[in-house]
Amino acid sequence: MTLYDRFGRPATNLRISLTQECNFRCFFCHREGQRFSANGEMTPEEIERLVMIASRLGIRKVKLTGGEPTVREDIIEIIRRIKPYVKDLSMTTNGSHLKELAEPLARAGLDRVNVSLHSLKPEVYKKITGVDALHDVLEGIEEAVKYLSPVKLNMTVMKGLNEDEIWDMIEFSAKTGAILQLIELEAPREMTETAFFRRYFYPLRPVERELERRAVETRERRMHRRKKYFVPTEYGIAEVEVVRAMHNTIFCANCTRLRVTSNGKFKTCLLRNNDLIDFLSAMRSGASDEKLVDIFRKAVLMREPYWK
Repeated sequence: MTLYDRFGRPATNLRISLTQECNFRCFFCHREGQRFSANGEMTPEEIERLVMIASRLGIRKVKLTGGEPTVREDIIEIIRRIKPYVKDLSMTTNGSHLKELAEPLARAGLDRVNVSLHSLKPEVYKKITGVDALHDVLEGIEEAVKYLSPVKLNMTVMKGLNEDEIWDMIEFSAKTGAILQLIELEAPREMTETAFFRRYFYPLRPVERELERRAVETRERRMHRRKKYFVPTEYGIAEVEVVRAMHNTIFCANCTRLRVTSNGKFKTCLLRNNDLIDFLSAMRSGASDEKLVDIFRKAVLMREPYWK
């Protein structure tokens, strides 16, 4: 069984925020759309039950996010519990703990990982993240590629900060064997006219045109209809994806995600702030699986393309 929203989009991916805590202070962080301080994180048992029910509804891909998911001391237990229900289990991380955790995460059942890497320059990295941790993250990436596949590097490109590093990052991804994702800064409509957004937003369409020119091969992903460019470098072929969500109707029309906040609420879209559906209260009050399926269905039916 697969659930579809009112726009014919299947819900096949669950994106679960495990915590709002983070050991970094990235100044542009969207906190997975959670615009509040979340108390009462879900327990490993509750996350397992959620994923088990989701798997019955055709959702077999799960991504764990935060905050920073590796700050949870029970992260290995969480992965071990939910892996039997999914065919693709991934995690987004700042990479600060990957040096010691990459192998245990893989052994527990994690398939792949996305590492936020916004700069290769220590001073720029610290300015973006608030911490002097680039060396540790680079060591973590080196360890991750040994045990997890693929490793993706998420670079949010920002004007005046790191847009001059795009091609260096492409070389670095080829050198390390990781996939590079170039990501536009995202913001809801009401923020697009703010001084913050105007200062840092860097449009990636011109970069994408240059990638099209240089690529020896181009493919299209099913998710969001994103393009993958295979670009030759001195270290071999780099695999590069471009994530342009802003004002992108194709991106939204092909979205298959349903989000879960760290305190147990379904969230239908990163950019909306009026779309939370509480399921954890029902779960903690003894709700049956059938009742939780009904809440699941309600959340999926509330999904609506943000840009349309």
